[in-house]
Amino acid sequence: MPSIGSIQPLWDVIPTLSNQTQAASGSTNGVPVFADVFQSAIDNVRQTDADKNEAEYLMATGQLDNPATLTIASTKAQLSVELLVQLRNRALDAYSEVSRMSI
Repeated sequence: MPSIGSIQPLWDVIPTLSNQTQAASGSTNGVPVFADVFQSAIDNVRQTDADKNEAEYLMATGQLDNPATLTIASTKAQLSVELLVQLRNRALDAYSEVSRMSI
């Protein structure tokens, strides 16, 4: 069966009992698990916020040559926070769907 672009079959991503050691290490077959994706989003928020604060400091002290840099850094920080919030919302929606399932 030919694979389509970057789409991978679900059974390649879900860890099985035989490869629990790979799941404990944080990724399965090179595909990041949800915790890695979520941690990456948190790190991205921290980094973009630090970049925005640095640009604000440089602007306030008159060391920033291009004021558009501050606008770009602020927009990146805002978008990274919005992405993190959406990831959280989707995770909570998925959790509530799973909790409603009857076994």
